[in-house]
Amino acid sequence: MVIRIPYGGGIGSIEHHSESPEALFAHTAGLRIITPSNPHDAYWMIQQAVECQDPVIVFEPKRRYWLKGDVDVEAPGPSEDPFSAHVLREGTDATVVAYGPLVPVALAAANAAAEDGRSLEVIDLRSISPIDFDTVTASVRKTGRLIVTHEAPTFGGIGGEIAARISERAFHSLEAPVIRVGGFHMPYPVAKVEEDYLPDIDRILEALDRALSY
Repeated sequence: MVIRIPYGGGIGSIEHHSESPEALFAHTAGLRIITPSNPHDAYWMIQQAVECQDPVIVFEPKRRYWLKGDVDVEAPGPSEDPFSAHVLREGTDATVVAYGPLVPVALAAANAAAEDGRSLEVIDLRSISPIDFDTVTASVRKTGRLIVTHEAPTFGGIGGEIAARISERAFHSLEAPVIRVGGFHMPYPVAKVEEDYLPDIDRILEALDRALSY
């Protein structure tokens, strides 16, 4: 069984149509949750979800429905693990983990950081349950710092689970606390002020400044 759920803000929709409830579903054991961030993954991951023997929820970022990009229809998509994370950009100073709607924002933040001589490694998580902790752990052991960003509130969010697991698995590699960048612990605001609620490039770069200050 595959269930598709549009989620997230950034399109000026009314409040309760802009929330990010993925953590609610991730708490259910046996339920797989994936979220594409680009057209290629959107094309292949929905097909991989149909082929999966477990129930799968595909969270689809609403503000990425208009995102255009190349789709390799001849690629060996079905043979690739849809529940594995992808390193989209190599870096040395810190790792940024994002998923779904925040991946393009994380990449833009990495570009901005590069202009200041700082190198960010960007990981697209792709799967929220299960989480590919091996890929994240390997990156953090290289960079020594981790920033996790998502649209959902940081309180009780997926970022908290990632922070805890990486603190357990790579404690001696961390040169700073894991920093979470997400929505505020409040109901999703009206469309007029949603840009003040959603994580953006500046908030990710501010988190990078904090991580590098240790």
